[in-house]
Amino acid sequence: MRISSFFAKIMFALNMIFFLILLLACIVPYTASASLAFVSLAVPVLVFVNMLFFLYWLFKFNIRMLLSLSVLIYGYFALDTFVVFNSIEEVEDTSNTLSIMSFNSLGFRGKEDEWKSTAGDTIVKFIQRENPDIVCFQEFDYRKIRSHFFEEYPYKYVDFNFDVDEDKVIQAIYSKHKIINKEIIEFPESSNSAVYADVIVQKDTIRVYNLHLESLNIRPSSIKRERSDKLFVRLRNSFSKQQQQSTIVRSLINKSPYPIIVCGDFNNTQFSNSYFTIKGSLNDTFLKKGNGYGKTINFWKFPFRIDFILVDPVYEVLSHHNYEINLSDHEPIMATIKIGNE
Repeated sequence: MRISSFFAKIMFALNMIFFLILLLACIVPYTASASLAFVSLAVPVLVFVNMLFFLYWLFKFNIRMLLSLSVLIYGYFALDTFVVFNSIEEVEDTSNTLSIMSFNSLGFRGKEDEWKSTAGDTIVKFIQRENPDIVCFQEFDYRKIRSHFFEEYPYKYVDFNFDVDEDKVIQAIYSKHKIINKEIIEFPESSNSAVYADVIVQKDTIRVYNLHLESLNIRPSSIKRERSDKLFVRLRNSFSKQQQQSTIVRSLINKSPYPIIVCGDFNNTQFSNSYFTIKGSLNDTFLKKGNGYGKTINFWKFPFRIDFILVDPVYEVLSHHNYEINLSDHEPIMATIKIGNE
């Protein structure tokens, strides 16, 4: 009995720890504390562990099951879900639709960064095959600007100049529809940036944002060699910059005279402050029409969803697709929305 009682106390203590951490994660999106941002990365694991504790106490008919159950319910309403199951419907009538793809293409060089990589040509063929109306590239290859690639996209905006810092992360928007205005949004003390283009689609003018928030610059091999305190400070600074950059983007979104579409690599999950700041009342196309976990990148073999397409609620989301083409460290995503009135 003593052994059983001791084991129950240990289990309850562990339950309390994971309960409190998940509760803290529910607060992270609503606070500007960069030091707490780490917790949001672990939300799926925290949910899974709390579900196990809930089931453990449930099978024992112990009232302690309410502890994890309560934080799971609260987390669902505070953070939304990270696994969705929507019916897959083919978009048959494309006369009043717009398809948008977002892809961090890693400079078209292939995720292994090999000089002989053929990833660039394969990416071009992939875009041609999927044929989206608008493509937003993060980490674009500037050599594609003046090439014969993407001739089916007569309008484009690439934020590249040959006299600018070579370390700058290049963003690009390619469109089949006319671009009437375009601008770059420089982020302070960062090689990252955002761009937007005002695109005319039928009778609508839509402002399309393409952004790449501050990178965490984490590589599994470097973590083992870096002191934990220095790693913490570096990551905290990255999270802080993401929050600053997301505030800049949100302020511009609020001033937009047109409906909004946001594409980008947020370098953080949907449980982060930066995601919540930018999303606001916009619809996440994955949550509306996606399926499964929605992974867009693997880190240490752990799946994360850090690439997003967010659309103005005036437009109906018809479909969302996550690809697995293994041509970059990120995977592309594409959504189709309904444009115009009945």
